[in-house]
Amino acid sequence: MTESAVRKIIHIDMDAFFASIEQRDNPAYRGKPLAVGGSQHRGVVAAASYEARKFGIHSAMPSKIAYQKCPHIIFVRPRFDVYKSVSRQLMTIFKEYTDLVEPLSLDEAYLDVTCNKKNVASATQIAKEIKTRIRNETQLTASAGISINKFLAKVASDINKPDGLTVIPPKKVEKFLLALPIEKFYGVGKVTTEKMQNLGIRIGADLLKFEEFDLIRHFGKAGTYYYHVVRGIDDRSVKPNRIPKSIGAERTFDRDFTEDEDLLKHLEEIVADVWRRLRKSDTSGKTITLKIKYGDFDLRTRARSLEHWIQTESEIFSIAWDLLHSRDLPQKPIRLLGVSISNLDNNPEPSRLNCHQLTLEF
Repeated sequence: MTESAVRKIIHIDMDAFFASIEQRDNPAYRGKPLAVGGSQHRGVVAAASYEARKFGIHSAMPSKIAYQKCPHIIFVRPRFDVYKSVSRQLMTIFKEYTDLVEPLSLDEAYLDVTCNKKNVASATQIAKEIKTRIRNETQLTASAGISINKFLAKVASDINKPDGLTVIPPKKVEKFLLALPIEKFYGVGKVTTEKMQNLGIRIGADLLKFEEFDLIRHFGKAGTYYYHVVRGIDDRSVKPNRIPKSIGAERTFDRDFTEDEDLLKHLEEIVADVWRRLRKSDTSGKTITLKIKYGDFDLRTRARSLEHWIQTESEIFSIAWDLLHSRDLPQKPIRLLGVSISNLDNNPEPSRLNCHQLTLEF
């Protein structure tokens, strides 16, 4: 990569976002292990405070297990309207610096500040300003990673959490990647980590020894990704209008259901939510997927693809209801239903803005 081609990418990641908002708004929760979502008896943890994480509690953990790990944990119901409101505050701050903002979720985003609205030469300075503004305007903390591409910025933001700021400048990329533990590579999960370690891959320097062909043989298409990122190569642009792969909604019930009358009512509510989201995003899709989780946590999915774009809410419901009664599904109490639409029809994304880069200072 030539110096003139170097980009400045910031990844901002809020610290324990949902849980931190609850602790901010209720002083009684501060400094205590807290889980957003679920209850002592059932449900799933949507987010955990740092105090709860010390007990090994994390998002997507069944709340019953969280309670076993920490009997004095506090469970609170999520307030998504509040979380979305704070997220809008964050996006307003980001867009004062650049229009190239790619939200990944309510609490994290990439920013391309190679050229920025305030003509600030240093990406590090911009990240510091953004972190200060977040603290002042929301009373929350964020961690930031700054580097030459999305992969490195994402990895960097996770290094010094919470309230961290990590910079990987161009000249230090190679050294950083060679020493990076393989489990810290974004996109390498627990199963892949174990498989890599069995191949003798424990740090970036070990991964660098493998040819692309060998990585593809062991890891499929992901092998190409691993081959490039360990060499600091990630040409993905920051996309202001990130196109979702699917749009969906799901519900975890207060108790398990078996009767069609109960399931019909809940499925109607879920489909109505999905339909609203489709209309809001001004898109449609061709594939309907039903997600079913039973009382014993057995998870099944069934999908159907159409030849035409979905036109009505009733069409989604009819197919989802039909999928729910697939003959090969077990007849067991159901604790969760979800419906998603994929194979979406999206408008093309805008091209990256062109501008003159003022300096390579990081």
